[in-house]
Amino acid sequence: MNDASGRPIRRAHVTGWGRYAPAQVLTNADLEKMVDTSDEWIRTRTGIRERRVAAANETTASMGAVAGLRAIHTAGIAPDDIDLILLATLTPDYWMPSTAALVKEAIGNTRATAFDVMAACSGFVYGFATAQAYIQAGLAKHVLVVGSELLTRFLDYTDRSTCILFGDGAGAVVLSASDEPGGALGVEMTTEPQGAYMIWLPAGGSKSPPSAETIARGEHYVRMEGNQTYRFATKTMATTALESIRRSGLEPADIDLFIPHQANIRIIEAVAKGLDLPMDKMFINLDRYGNTSAASVPIALAEAVNEGRVEIGDNVTIVAFGAGFTSGAVTIEWTADPARGRSADDAVRPEDVRVRLPVDWDSVDPIPDALADLMGQPGPVDVPLDDVAPGEPEHAHPHAEVPA
Repeated sequence: MNDASGRPIRRAHVTGWGRYAPAQVLTNADLEKMVDTSDEWIRTRTGIRERRVAAANETTASMGAVAGLRAIHTAGIAPDDIDLILLATLTPDYWMPSTAALVKEAIGNTRATAFDVMAACSGFVYGFATAQAYIQAGLAKHVLVVGSELLTRFLDYTDRSTCILFGDGAGAVVLSASDEPGGALGVEMTTEPQGAYMIWLPAGGSKSPPSAETIARGEHYVRMEGNQTYRFATKTMATTALESIRRSGLEPADIDLFIPHQANIRIIEAVAKGLDLPMDKMFINLDRYGNTSAASVPIALAEAVNEGRVEIGDNVTIVAFGAGFTSGAVTIEWTADPARGRSADDAVRPEDVRVRLPVDWDSVDPIPDALADLMGQPGPVDVPLDDVAPGEPEHAHPHAEVPA
């Protein structure tokens, strides 16, 4: 198919997928020993039985790099074939640099543009839509989209309303440009900022920088108004998914599998009811992972494909809702061989992936040898570099010379 100017329409096809879940499991029985709750209450109210907790040496970047490399392996390309890396997270390794930049180095890519996407639990879907736009605009051929979260380090384990919900993990896809039909179809995204403070993390940003006082008040932990958030999430996920489907020229009955954000089983059941769909069209794994925020949808998507729930030609809708009352949905015509992803876990081992740490936590790093070599190479523009770095400042009030 061609566009109005006669050029072939570039489409974004999912060619790779991968996931990573930490080994440590935190069960509802474990939580019963930590906070006033019960396994039965958690299961009946949320559907969660257990969640994963990152090890001390794991970070958002390290988990995202493992998932990303597994997606690249599945796509059958090299890390340096990636033109753009989008990493969705609300738990970055640092406020700067971006976690996407750390992932770029960890996977061995030297070419890609890399930046973070922050839309909370909707972040991966927002990143997916952004990747699709880059590909359709001709700005990228292969895009790695990662959702990675380490939420358990931002939870107050005396607050039973939040600590039971969240877990850690990462998922990723590779989107590739193609002239063939299929791939990503209709996109719908919304933001309702009136709900901005119904799921939030009060301190740590410019409005309330970290201090002894903010730490003492527990303002670095996630806070949430659960009841109203769940009601709004249910409504907006259903309407966002429906609009994405309609933009694709389809109806809900045409969708073979829904991959909803894995926040709460009751929300998923209500969305299915609202769309008049059976629950067997909803993929669910929140019982084993809890809510992994931006990692939720890509982990579920990778598992669904690897478990044989998706076949070539199927229509799949991914949909999420998150803080800031963001929501996003993309409908996809699946074109990749599902069998390709089943070897990725063995091909990419977590222990083989390294995220470089700073040399000195109290200062800034000296320039690495590889970066010095890069700066020493001739470029297309010859610019003087000798006098661009400022020297030490002069004393504001130099001592006057004492007369002899």
